[in-house]
Amino acid sequence: MEPRGEKSGEADGVRVTPQLLKARSGEFALESILLLKLQGLGLVDLGCLGECLGLEWLDLSGNALTQLGPLASLRQLTVLNVANNRLTGLEPLASCENLQSLNAAGNLLAGPGQLQCLVALRGLERLRLCDPLARLSNPLCASPSYWASVRELLPGLKVIDGERVSGCGSDFYQLCRDLDSSLRPSSGSGPRAVEAQPWVEPGYWESWPTRSSSILEEACRQFQDTLQECHDLDRQARDSLAQAEQALSPARATSFVF
Repeated sequence: MEPRGEKSGEADGVRVTPQLLKARSGEFALESILLLKLQGLGLVDLGCLGECLGLEWLDLSGNALTQLGPLASLRQLTVLNVANNRLTGLEPLASCENLQSLNAAGNLLAGPGQLQCLVALRGLERLRLCDPLARLSNPLCASPSYWASVRELLPGLKVIDGERVSGCGSDFYQLCRDLDSSLRPSSGSGPRAVEAQPWVEPGYWESWPTRSSSILEEACRQFQDTLQECHDLDRQARDSLAQAEQALSPARATSFVF
């Protein structure tokens, strides 16, 4: 018979324990853990995770978390991934003063109000709430003013959903977005985009027929004559060499008697 605690754990989900943290990190002391990967473990309770005071990089993606309470004590945390969980709020992160990158795509954040807790995080530069490639999003991403609201609320962000919005390269990203929007088919009754026209006239790249040239013909004739003359001289030279070899080599060997 299995222990009651194990049955309960299987029914309610996995809880973070010191044993789990040590096994995943290889560290003996929780305070010594700097990087931790706990993705896809079916976690529902972060348990003692708040005791990892030195933690800087944390991946909690692909679990069943509904709250992040224990993370409030992680003042050294700089990178956090909580994508694909069941979060409706991020309030405990307001205390993570060193947080620079946050991935919260694939949760239940309903509106910009759930991001208000991030305003005090002056070092936060990267925020992901939507990940089209992984098909992860949040309800607030469905709003047409989603991007504008996030940028107004968190003006310090440099990258939103993987696209740079400020700093080096932001103009290029904006240009690509505008170009992508202009290429999408419009369902409205407004003017349609002008059909692209070729850069050159038809037949521009076709090869032209070879033109006759008296100068070229004369040059070819002279070349053929010179080539024939070379062949004749070569034949004459071969004949002369053959005659010389025959003259220097007598047909019969001469015998000498002493």
